[in-house]
Amino acid sequence: MMLIEAGWAAGMAIWVLMVIYGTRWTYDYWTGNGMEPMVAVYYNRKIVHMLAAGVVLLIMPLVFTQPWLPLLGGFALGSFTAYMHKFGGRMHWMQNPENMNDSSFAFMLGISVFLLWILFDDPWLAILPSLFMAFGDGVTGIVRNKLYSERTKSAWGNVAMAIVSLPMGWFIGAISITGIPLWGLIAGAASSFVERYEFGPIDDNILIAITSTLILIIGANIGALITTM
Repeated sequence: MMLIEAGWAAGMAIWVLMVIYGTRWTYDYWTGNGMEPMVAVYYNRKIVHMLAAGVVLLIMPLVFTQPWLPLLGGFALGSFTAYMHKFGGRMHWMQNPENMNDSSFAFMLGISVFLLWILFDDPWLAILPSLFMAFGDGVTGIVRNKLYSERTKSAWGNVAMAIVSLPMGWFIGAISITGIPLWGLIAGAASSFVERYEFGPIDDNILIAITSTLILIIGANIGALITTM
């Protein structure tokens, strides 16, 4: 079983790297057609959020029986992206020289998935905060980039994130072993709200992960506020 799971982890790592380095093509294409470089970088960051992290997260509950490999994967990706920022030659097509949010994303993914999985032995619940980061914040960034052509914060982005995160929170909360759809909805709403804020090194990825993880811990201990069909 461990060899099979290790094989899945290796395949996921290859997929993530393929997406990361594949976005170099989209960067070259967009900038070659007149797009501002940092606009292309920000689009690519959100592509990586969704196609790399998001796809891997959705596979995790189906192939892993323990959260150790997801934790290792999150820290490996976080360390790799941090190294590239500082020493390895920044991946200019998807890394912003002004912040290391891509690294915090990976670290928080690993920590959040591990903590919830260990506490409740519920893999679907465990991936929910990271899904908010991957798909909710991913859509948010694309909407804002389209509207403003720069990395900025606006209510439209929060609305876009809520449109994605609220139903996702309800559905994942409902199918999880813990069965707390309303708490999943609340976590999605809270994540959509805090995404707008950053406090120095405390970026939106950290706020989303911490806020939604704490809400789900409270919810899993209290139990379902309503019964599901």
